[in-house]
Amino acid sequence: MMSYHVNEKGYYGDFGGAYIPEMLYPNVEELRSKYLEIIREPGFTAEFEALLRDYVGRPSPLFLAGRLSEKYGAAIYLKREDLNHTGAHKINNTIGQILVAERLGKKRIIAETGAGQHGVATATVCALKGLECVVYMGEVDIERQAPNVARMKMMGATVIPATSGSKTLKDATNEAMRDWINNPENTHYIIGSVVGPHPYPDMVARFQSVISEETRWQLKEKTGSESPDYVLACVGGGSNAAGMFYHFLDDPKAKLVAVEAAGKGVHSGESAATTALGKEGVLHGSRSILMQTEDGQVVEPYSISAGLDYPGIGPQHAHLFKVKRAEYVSATDDDAMRAGLLLARLEGIIPAIESAHALAHLDRMTFTGNETVVVCLSGRGDKDLATYMKFFGL
Repeated sequence: MMSYHVNEKGYYGDFGGAYIPEMLYPNVEELRSKYLEIIREPGFTAEFEALLRDYVGRPSPLFLAGRLSEKYGAAIYLKREDLNHTGAHKINNTIGQILVAERLGKKRIIAETGAGQHGVATATVCALKGLECVVYMGEVDIERQAPNVARMKMMGATVIPATSGSKTLKDATNEAMRDWINNPENTHYIIGSVVGPHPYPDMVARFQSVISEETRWQLKEKTGSESPDYVLACVGGGSNAAGMFYHFLDDPKAKLVAVEAAGKGVHSGESAATTALGKEGVLHGSRSILMQTEDGQVVEPYSISAGLDYPGIGPQHAHLFKVKRAEYVSATDDDAMRAGLLLARLEGIIPAIESAHALAHLDRMTFTGNETVVVCLSGRGDKDLATYMKFFGL
């Protein structure tokens, strides 16, 4: 049977690994050799589960969106990660990683962020645990995600702008990697997505897998079956999708659909539709699929959503795409914005623009009326209100 998970060498099929400078080897090797042992300790599990329950507010609800279901002719359930403390799925991973960092004796935490949700989630857990926090964020993203920048600062984090390249997520990641190389002893880098050198893609996916774990028993309670027909999630680097897909990977009934950001159109030159435009290569420490020029230079991605404009996808997603276990599609800025407004008008829920990309794909699907569809609502739209208002002239 095909495995969709990481092997002992840190690869998902052809993708993954740890392509890192020698200076980072001790950090990454320490993490690789200890992470599984740490997260399997009964004490770790107990603390992680208690914080998810009492601090984050899990389990997050699985909501049958009645009016949306009526519109599309299928039972559409929303996995409400937007209701977590800090407003997105990101907190699941930062709690897991802060507990790992504590057990490794690290006192300083760094992170990169695009939409700011991962930065907020990192600042949150650092405040909770009394650890120093430095967040790298692209200058462009700092401007378009001002409320999240304010949140991070209020919780005591130092926010450092990335001023190179497109001044977005890729560049923030570059800066964070540089910091880690310069401060290997006392610093843990909390990567926010299923990207980076092994063991990060696997570790982040494990912490996010709580999403699909809950979804299965919640579906069983509501429908009598823990297998949906379709599971949809948006993908930038792909952490909410990795968590949403995790416990369905070996379930043949569940069709997995990952929705990337097509920006102004897949072939417009302003897009982040990695699987449509990318080819195999190495970025930020792992082999995956990424958008690059003929001579291997990374192409600047674009999306109206600050969390999806990443030029690659995590190695597990690259594997799922290559072996056709999941379908990788895309939605444009316009598609996503309209889907976000539709959810607000039909269900009274304003989604993050990232999540709205997943909702947008419902327009392209045809249903017979008997399907069960789960969409990961990865975050709430508070951070995006200015973008929504400007787009719709509200």
